[in-house]
Amino acid sequence: MIKEKLQWTSLNLVVKQALKYIHKNPQKNLIKLADIAEKLFIKVFPQKNFQKAKEAIADENSVWFKYAEHVLRDVDHDNLRKMIMAFGVGGGLRGTKAVRENRDKYGCNIPWIILLDPTSACNKKCKGCWSAEYGHKLNLTYEELDSIVTQGVDMGTHFYMFTGGEPLVRKDDVLRLCEAHPDCAFLAYTNATLVDQKFCEDMLRVGNLTLALSIEGSESSNDFRRGDGSYSETMAAMDLLKKNGCLFGISVCYTSQNIPYVTSDEFIELMLEKGVKYGLYFNYMPIGSGAVPELIPTPEQRVQMYKWLRKIRNGKTGKPLFIMDFQNDGEYVGGCIAGGRRYFHINSAGDIEPCVFIHYSDSNIRKHTLLEALKRPLFTEFYHNQPFNDNHLRPCPMLENPDKLRKMVNKTGADSTDLITKEDVETLCSKCDKFAKDWQPVADELWANTKHPNPKTQYYRETEEGKKALDK
Repeated sequence: MIKEKLQWTSLNLVVKQALKYIHKNPQKNLIKLADIAEKLFIKVFPQKNFQKAKEAIADENSVWFKYAEHVLRDVDHDNLRKMIMAFGVGGGLRGTKAVRENRDKYGCNIPWIILLDPTSACNKKCKGCWSAEYGHKLNLTYEELDSIVTQGVDMGTHFYMFTGGEPLVRKDDVLRLCEAHPDCAFLAYTNATLVDQKFCEDMLRVGNLTLALSIEGSESSNDFRRGDGSYSETMAAMDLLKKNGCLFGISVCYTSQNIPYVTSDEFIELMLEKGVKYGLYFNYMPIGSGAVPELIPTPEQRVQMYKWLRKIRNGKTGKPLFIMDFQNDGEYVGGCIAGGRRYFHINSAGDIEPCVFIHYSDSNIRKHTLLEALKRPLFTEFYHNQPFNDNHLRPCPMLENPDKLRKMVNKTGADSTDLITKEDVETLCSKCDKFAKDWQPVADELWANTKHPNPKTQYYRETEEGKKALDK
């Protein structure tokens, strides 16, 4: 413990000094910072990753050099230092190593990220959002939130995302939790309506909290789903966050209807102007009684999204904005990351779910520890069956492989955790069958004709126990 504290203090001073001098010569000193990161993380991440980063920084015309300049220009440096310490040192240096070791030690998935709902309360009723149906009655206490993070850190998990409901309904507890765990990074998905000057100041004070503001493209497409005036409220929140030097991004649910808007150059340029530093894109999922399967992007639109992502992230021709798509980026993480392989979700009733989109569970924080949940039947099925498809453009056991989810839920007897209307697995998966069937040949052709990364994975089938099970 003393050794870790000394390491934390010394690294904090290194990061503080590095940020202090970067402005004098951004290009030269960013390369120095990359050299420091390589020495710290060489046993955690491949050396080629650091080499690519340094090559990008060395090129003044590189999109990623411009991105780094924008971050240094717009984000308060004390805020940036605290986030680097939490995300880089806590999550990257300590967390990644511990997660890998604990997967081997406990023989189960161990997450790098945990999503949790502090409350079911929300002041919006957006179309297609399951939390809008949940009402305002369910909350996790601060003590429960703190226990989740404490247990998570013991496993190696140093990154936490608040979903909901509207997490900022509980902003005081969110800030208290961030302050209590400076070695963890926190992100809150928010509709932005509760962002004010005081909250911006509080974000800077704790330093390890970032916001992902929900937005759906143009004003008309956004307000169609989120309600009149929502777009203007989000723009105003962005202006306030940028003015205060807070680190923030956007959360985009893309559907068959809004893809042209959320991928347009006009939209991306506006987000850059507003100070957005990252974009988290989510494929529409047909969950809950109010789901509209027609909003699932078509196979052709999925191909469009796949190609757009690689174009916008291209170091020569892209945009200085980090964007990831949890559905189309499966090839970078080895397929489905749910069930604790990279993350899981805890709802406002305490149910521990394999995925924020898969509302089934056989464990609850009020009855089980997080580690116990990871070793119970439902999460064990995820662990034993991942990847659900060797084509990582078809990663999900619900949307692209619905028979896999049917089998796991039925085998384990997991209960529906929908907080309004219980949804049996057959009803849910039947809404995905058509897309899965139509997407398969398109995805298989795209996979066969595209070069893919080779990420570090820890599948059950690669363990000695898994190999023996496959031989039977």
